[in-house]
Amino acid sequence: MAVFDDFMKLDIRVGTILEAKDFPKARKSAYQLLIDFGPDIGEKKSSAQITKLYRKEDLIGRQVLAVVNFPPRQIADFMSEVLVLGTYSKDGVVLIRPDRPVENGDRLG
Repeated sequence: MAVFDDFMKLDIRVGTILEAKDFPKARKSAYQLLIDFGPDIGEKKSSAQITKLYRKEDLIGRQVLAVVNFPPRQIADFMSEVLVLGTYSKDGVVLIRPDRPVENGDRLG
């Protein structure tokens, strides 16, 4: 069972998607995202399996929550630096995001 201290180890921040590209080399359908987490963290890349419910052009400018302190993970020829958070719904992954605009880099707390 996880304890509260386990949760506190995660650094979950808000970022704004700057780019979304197809990722044909991924085993499962995914996009390559470039996300701005503000001046302290900067821009980070992520592979996200969100193609069922989101079009690339609709993702640009959208704020999302992501874990920014996991080690980078190699996915095909792409280095994913953060884990974008979403829920697994019956229709596909639904992104978790703030319900109003906030500063990039704001921390979940």
